[in-house]
Amino acid sequence: MNIILGHNYYGSSSPSGENMAFDAEVLLLRQHGHTLTQLVRHNDEIRNQGVWGCVRGALSAPWNPFSEWATEQLSRTKSFDILHIHNTFPLLSPSVFYAAKNSRPATVLTLHNFRTFCAAGILMREGRPCTECLDKRSVGPALRHKCYRGGIFATAPLATMIWLHRTLKTWEKQVDAFIALTEFQKYILCNAGLPSARVFVKPNFYPTPPEPLPWGERIRKVAFIGRLSVEKGCNVLIKTWKLWGREAPLLEIIGDGPERSKLEDSVSAAGLSKKIIFRGQLSFNEAQTRLSTARLLVIPSLCFEGFPMVIREAFAFGIPVVASRLGSMPWIIAEESTGTLFQPGDAKDLLDKIQNIWENDHKLSTMGTNARESFLQKYTADVNYNELIQIYQFAIDYRNKKF
Repeated sequence: MNIILGHNYYGSSSPSGENMAFDAEVLLLRQHGHTLTQLVRHNDEIRNQGVWGCVRGALSAPWNPFSEWATEQLSRTKSFDILHIHNTFPLLSPSVFYAAKNSRPATVLTLHNFRTFCAAGILMREGRPCTECLDKRSVGPALRHKCYRGGIFATAPLATMIWLHRTLKTWEKQVDAFIALTEFQKYILCNAGLPSARVFVKPNFYPTPPEPLPWGERIRKVAFIGRLSVEKGCNVLIKTWKLWGREAPLLEIIGDGPERSKLEDSVSAAGLSKKIIFRGQLSFNEAQTRLSTARLLVIPSLCFEGFPMVIREAFAFGIPVVASRLGSMPWIIAEESTGTLFQPGDAKDLLDKIQNIWENDHKLSTMGTNARESFLQKYTADVNYNELIQIYQFAIDYRNKKF
């Protein structure tokens, strides 16, 4: 197939699972002999431009005619089968789908988050899950609550984008197939208005899966990998270790973010600096090396996650996962099989759930074996490629029926 694969990269200073997923898919398709043309923009283009950069991003997000024109010109260079977009925000914009409105290529959109209908993108407000804009099919709540970065001027372009493309019925008319990362995400977005018959579930995959370390060679430690921000719930994790006290195992926290200093101060004040170690932001390979030696991964998120890349990595290493019983997590983690779930934000419940498996080494190692088996069944490159090609073929067939 001849494929245009498009993505608006997030800033290079902030590691992004979406960027990683896009890069992995580029490699996957090339390895299988497809001809790829990349349509990419980078947020770094506007990050260093101060106010003018903010204005460019705001004006581009709802509709960027230059991106539409560039996509149209590109599609005329050869006969493309697929235009597959990962992220349009802010510089590509959904206008790119209109470049293919009267002919081939067929169009596909991967839904990495909830930004098609949620200005914040994460369905969270004031520390709690929120689906008000989706339920009401309105951007009024987003504007009223200033959901994007706490400002009306930051929120307005996204609210305009959502309103405009709902009004134009862009998602119904201009996109032939959608890729959701989990069944939960599909359920939420279809309830908000996406055509369910054209939304397919294809999770993230691990392009070069490692071999798990033997259980006996692993360190007795628990890992957290992610952004240290309120919605990721790392403060709940710290509270859990405070409750656990001297008997707690080593907790290794990998990542950086706005909450880091506050969390480090809290750990120091509690006298847990030898029990909880902050590694900071590491390269992908360094983070994988540290994860591979762990016996458990914890994801204490307070928001609806899409499909955290770290889960496929933990499963690939044969590491069970303890996560919030929230959003997509119950759809990914099989209770008492590949991990366990706890009440979101409840440090005591998290402690009970971790202790229940941590103190039973046989149970924990069996969960690790199950996690690896789940990875082999669902998250390898071969499995993912077959799913992707089936979605592409559906999109082509659907478009051919329209024209």
